[in-house]
Formats: sequence, structure tokens, C-alpha cells
Amino acid sequence: MKLTEIRDIAKSHGINPDNIFKTELIRTIQIKEGNFDCYATAYGGICDQLGCRWRDDCFVAARNRTQL
Repeated sequence: MKLTEIRDIAKSHGINPDNIFKTELIRTIQIKEGNFDCYATAYGGICDQLGCRWRDDCFVAARNRTQL
């Protein structure tokens, strides 16, 4: 998902997306939506949150974080 889309989602939840990195912004949105703030933590490629809107991007972000 593009950052502009994520910022729009944040704004729709009353979150000011300015000066927040993508990962933290998504986690803030997750909390606001009543979900776990677990974005980019599925390091082993395992996640039981099947309906999460961030799922596909999350796996990529988690994989990239483990390569650092």
C-alpha cells in the first residue's frame, strides 16, 4: 500500500500522519481500529491475523527488517 493511502486512512481515524514513519503510522492505525499493533513483526512469516489489511505488506516489511 502506498504511503499516501496510509496517510488517508490515518486521517480518517483522526490521526495526524505528519512526521510519523510508515511502520509506526500503521501500528497507530491498527490500535485505533482495535487490532494488535503488530505490523512488520511476523519475522517467521507466521501470522494468525488473516483479515488484516496490512498482511501482505507486513510480511515484506518483516522480512526486510530481519535482513538489516
